[in-house]
Amino acid sequence: MGFLEFSGDPMDWNEIKPHVKYVKEHGIIQFLNNYQRHLERPKDILKWGDELEYMVIRFDHENRKVQVSLRGEEILKQLQTKENNSFAKLTFLWHPEHTKYMLEGIPGVPYQGDMAQFSSVETNMEMRRKEIQKWLQPDEQIITLTTFPRLGCLNFTSPSYKVVCPESNPICQSLFIPDEAIYNHPRFLCLETNIRKRRGEKVSINIPIFKDTNTPSPFIEKFNDPAAEQAAKPDHIYMDCSCFCFGNCNLHVTIQGSDMEEAKLLYDQLAPVCPIMTALGAAAPIWRGYLADIDVRWPVIVQGVDDRTREERGLEPLKNNERVIHRSRYGPINSYLNTKSRIFNDVNIESDLEAKNILLNAGIDDLLAQHFAHLWIRDPLSLTNKIELDDSKVTDHFENILTSNWQSVRFKPPPPHSDIGWRVEFRVCEMQLTDFENAAFVVFIVLMTRAILKYNLDLCLPLSYVHLNTTKAQKNNAICKEKFHFRSNINSNSEVTACKPTFSCAYEDKIAYKECRIMSTIFLHILRRSILCSV
Repeated sequence: MGFLEFSGDPMDWNEIKPHVKYVKEHGIIQFLNNYQRHLERPKDILKWGDELEYMVIRFDHENRKVQVSLRGEEILKQLQTKENNSFAKLTFLWHPEHTKYMLEGIPGVPYQGDMAQFSSVETNMEMRRKEIQKWLQPDEQIITLTTFPRLGCLNFTSPSYKVVCPESNPICQSLFIPDEAIYNHPRFLCLETNIRKRRGEKVSINIPIFKDTNTPSPFIEKFNDPAAEQAAKPDHIYMDCSCFCFGNCNLHVTIQGSDMEEAKLLYDQLAPVCPIMTALGAAAPIWRGYLADIDVRWPVIVQGVDDRTREERGLEPLKNNERVIHRSRYGPINSYLNTKSRIFNDVNIESDLEAKNILLNAGIDDLLAQHFAHLWIRDPLSLTNKIELDDSKVTDHFENILTSNWQSVRFKPPPPHSDIGWRVEFRVCEMQLTDFENAAFVVFIVLMTRAILKYNLDLCLPLSYVHLNTTKAQKNNAICKEKFHFRSNINSNSEVTACKPTFSCAYEDKIAYKECRIMSTIFLHILRRSILCSV
């Protein structure tokens, strides 16, 4: 969902640019003010919750056609009636999503540590589904599907809109997706427009096509658009706007730590699990009507939110930008936060040195300062004309940049003036078709964090291995065909052994690695079975 607290008129990227430095500086100030408020915060109890994203589809039985229904905005108003009337302790809450065919539902109050709460997750999801169904038309249905298989095909929306050319779509300028599909919220409209404008060209998403005996080789699509002809790769499915990634449905799990240090520990321990959970839940094999040679959404989102300029991608010499940035905004984490995990930070990361120095001088520990300084290399993509805020009371600029860095795990400080504590958000799970499957993933992730804390487990491995695992997890049928790096000894008291990093890095002569092993698919099948049995 991201940061939706917008007031004022949304700004175009060219209007945002003069304010980027101000927003970044005051985002750091807002974080520090909020950090100081929570230094003496008492220990928090376990609280956790899920975010499910739903898709509204329409069945045209007469013409044997299935489309996404763009009535999500209308349905959301009905669902939010109780919230707007200030009913306390609701069973679930509803939020808008990037497209008009999507809805987001969350539990009305967070779950806690009572074991009975774990068995209620599926029931809550079933109730959410039934609540949406009350407001559907007879030919509509709600589904939990990672991506609509015909997203971007001709007449895939209901009502249908004809996409004549990119110029007929001033917001996303897509050849495939009409602007009418995007939800009318300033954040979503700004993201769709400003990713493209900051990049200097449309995003270019290329996904390998699955080849069977009847697939042309090479597979080449023809487009009546020179930019698309140049951007599309042979033997790939081409997509051209951020709506192809923001228009997917995801499953997120947020867990509150007892304090900041526990949240840091969970952040580190969950990061190596992300590629495995990506492979386990793979649910996106079809894109723009074609069968792809991948079955996860990950590479689509990585490419779809890539706002880096040609200079930042290393395609042209630096002139107007400060640095080359080696990765998109969406990806695995790039640094651990807990002191014990420091030795596994073996990848080079870019940092906003000004932000880092401010944080260090304010007493923030070096790993946390490095984490936020790395996030701060990104510019804000959505902003309104209400820029000067009271930094002692709000964290809008901080949240703006934090929530437009889409990493596999997100470290979330407490909101100002709230009883909510330090949290981590697990962000890689794909939507499954049934409430049982989605509940199984949620419960398994939360129970895993309890096991990590209870038995003092250590799942960390060099981040270079995490990145390699992430690449493997994106391959077709990775759960059965790929092998992944794991710790061979997850006892946190085991001895550290030295070994050479996977690739050269600034820490090469300092880091000691615990022994890692490439695990067979037998381990993954056992893990999958345990997930489905966890509820």
